[in-house]
Amino acid sequence: MPENISTKDVKELRDKTGAGIMECNNALRECKGDVTKASEWLKRKGLVNADKKKDRVTKSGYIGSYIHANGKIGVLIEVACESDFVAKNEKFQEMIKELCLQITAMSPVVVSREDLSQEMLQKEREFYAQEMKGKPPQMVEKIVEGKLEKLFYNQKCLLEQPYVKDDKIKIIDLVKNCISQFGENIVVKRFVRFELGKYE
Repeated sequence: MPENISTKDVKELRDKTGAGIMECNNALRECKGDVTKASEWLKRKGLVNADKKKDRVTKSGYIGSYIHANGKIGVLIEVACESDFVAKNEKFQEMIKELCLQITAMSPVVVSREDLSQEMLQKEREFYAQEMKGKPPQMVEKIVEGKLEKLFYNQKCLLEQPYVKDDKIKIIDLVKNCISQFGENIVVKRFVRFELGKYE
C-alpha cells in the first residue's frame, strides 16, 4: 500500500461507502489518499456499474416491513435482486429498512415517475399552469415542466426523493450504491404505506 494511504483511511472509506477493500485501495490511489475525493470517485463508478446492470433479471428479493413506534403508520415494501445470497444479506436488508423509514417519513405515492398516472400528472400541470395565467404559452410550458421536476417528482416519487438522513443524495443513489456493493441488479418493485384513519 502506498505510503500516503493508511489502513485508517481504507477503513474510513469502507465505512463511508460500503465498498470492498480492493476498491477502496484503488479509489484512494486514484485520488492520492484523499478520502472525500475517493468517496466521490467510488460513487461515480458505482452509478456507471449500476446502470449497466439495470436490464438483468431479478428473480429473488425480500419483502420488508416497518411499523412506526406509535403504531399509527406501517410500511410494506418489495425489493427484488438476482440471488438469495443478496436477499438474505444484512446490508441489503438494512437498505430495505432505510427505504421503509423514508416512506414513513416522506409519504411518496409511487416508486418512480414512470408509475405516475397521466391523470395525476395532468392535474398537477393544470394546477401550475393556473398559477402562471396570463403569461405566454411557451413560457408557461417551460415553467410548468420546471416545477414538475423541482417540486413534484422529488416529493411524490420515492427514488427521486432526497434521502431523509442525508439530503445531498437521493434514494436512487442509495439503491445504486447497494447495486455497486453486491454486483447485482436491485429493483424497488412496489410499496404500500398505511396510516391510521387515512384512506386514499
